[in-house]
Amino acid sequence: MELVKICLAALAGTYVMTVFSGYVSNRFQHIFKEPVVLSLVLSKLAHNKSLNHISTWEQGVRYLAGLFVVLCYHYIWTHTDIDPTWFCGLIFGIITGLGAIFYWFFLFRVSSVSKARFQDYYLPLVAAYILFAMTVIVVYRIFALFE
Repeated sequence: MELVKICLAALAGTYVMTVFSGYVSNRFQHIFKEPVVLSLVLSKLAHNKSLNHISTWEQGVRYLAGLFVVLCYHYIWTHTDIDPTWFCGLIFGIITGLGAIFYWFFLFRVSSVSKARFQDYYLPLVAAYILFAMTVIVVYRIFALFE
């Protein structure tokens, strides 16, 4: 049952984060959509790959990253005295968002996508990860109702 909870939390969190990024991207007319940014980076790294192949990789990487983050959260919640509370979700979201900023900064450097204004991406990225973490908390709380 733990595996189902972890997988559902990762899927739901990644989906909510993706929808939020799409909304912010459309609202402010910037590319804040992680799938688009990741495809841009991957296309620079894989020069001879087809766009369809890159899109498949992008989706897989995005959901695997979400699963990895939820696994980290789960490990902390099961091996420490920290519980999956709303405040914990806020703090985890901020920490994960800051970690994502370093990750994206590295990817932008490696891929030489220098024309992107990465500084504009910081705040929406942190907000997206806060929503991700809060969605994970919701899933965990729903599962706690049935334990």
